[in-house]
Amino acid sequence: MKIFNSYTGKKEDFIPLDPNHIKIYACGPTVYNYAHIGNARMAVVFDTLVRVLRHTYPKVTYVSNITDIDDKIIDAAKELDVPIEHITQKYTDIYNKDMLKLLVKSPDIQPKATEYIPEMIELIEDLISKDHAYEKDGHVLFHVPSYENYGKLSKRNRDEQIAGSRVEIAPFKRDPADFVLWKPSSDAQPGWNSPWGFGRPGWHTECSAMSEKTLGLPFDIHGGGRDLTFPHHENEIAQSCCSSANINDPKSYVNYWMHNGFVTVHGEKMSKSLGNISLVKDLTKDNHGEVIRLSLLSSHYRQALDWNNNVVHQAKKLLDKLYKILADIEDIQASKINDSSLEFISPLLDDLNTPGLLANLNKMIKDFRSISDEGLPEFKSKILLATNLMGICQENYLDWFSHNDKNIDTHIVAKLISERLDAKKEKDFEKADNIRQKLVDMGVEIKDTESGTDWSLKS
Repeated sequence: MKIFNSYTGKKEDFIPLDPNHIKIYACGPTVYNYAHIGNARMAVVFDTLVRVLRHTYPKVTYVSNITDIDDKIIDAAKELDVPIEHITQKYTDIYNKDMLKLLVKSPDIQPKATEYIPEMIELIEDLISKDHAYEKDGHVLFHVPSYENYGKLSKRNRDEQIAGSRVEIAPFKRDPADFVLWKPSSDAQPGWNSPWGFGRPGWHTECSAMSEKTLGLPFDIHGGGRDLTFPHHENEIAQSCCSSANINDPKSYVNYWMHNGFVTVHGEKMSKSLGNISLVKDLTKDNHGEVIRLSLLSSHYRQALDWNNNVVHQAKKLLDKLYKILADIEDIQASKINDSSLEFISPLLDDLNTPGLLANLNKMIKDFRSISDEGLPEFKSKILLATNLMGICQENYLDWFSHNDKNIDTHIVAKLISERLDAKKEKDFEKADNIRQKLVDMGVEIKDTESGTDWSLKS
């Protein structure tokens, strides 16, 4: 298996730290609002990666956190005049339910930041004792010049680091690039007692503490959206390498870094000002979760994905075709997975190349009618393996078609298509046209090809 390592900027062979136990951490959402399609892309991408790894290795532990302490959460709770826990629990539940609709399996561990405050305080104390952090006016800051490898992940020079920092240049900072590990809280804000007074952790502190506590160091893969490369993941590396890991070896924290690309909407960046933020709860009202999932996997995870109606339409068409084929071969016993099946899904082992696997599936669909009866067991083995790893076609085909509010019996459709072909052979074009119209009235579109007649449900 090959993975593009964001830290080195190269595609590399994936060599596990322990082939008997793969460990992955991916940064989850900050829970103060509904999950959007960008949140969903990260969850779907790393769920697919975990599926592939679990097919290859005997044990995989997947950790993806919930950030439930953040200034945005505090602001949302203040605006609604409710306890912060009301906001975080509500949107954590909504996020998990939304991801379940997209067939994202729950992480093995889903740590919440507020559950790991003692570990964060311990981490900060260790950094202070090693002169990598300092306290000033109730704030504790990491001193960036103390870590010479800072900027290696994001490939940013010093000026870019300062410009890209999310923390304002405050008078208590020794260096403009220094970032907050701990900050004071007012009586009206959530906080915890610490050696530096009543306060709360900085955003970056949590994942260093939680990943070490849940997985131990080092672990195999750390992932998240590309927007987290700087400053969040850059700061994580600095914190962990200057504390529990080896300051001179970034791999002593994490072996491989993976980042998925941004999601745009009709060519524009998602933003509140443009009013184009696509929420999962809205998208799944009009589309089955598998359609949304496949849409998110239609582009390579490292590339930007433009969210538009055509992407969704194409995903729906492909799923209809796959479900139809599965219905046609329902009674066929799939053969055992063999070298041919593994070759078929090999794009997934090449840096999770989902478009490559979709190309293989589309070719399979095209060749379906020319497959001999003897070849159908292996054909079914390939399609089941591919769809299971992609997390699609997980329903019974009758249930799938029933989502369109049409009682489609695939056997009747197949019978009518066969009768229409016979009518055309006999040059009874009136009968053939009548059968086509009957199919249209049922909500079925047909398309004649060189290899036969394909059909799909009308969108």
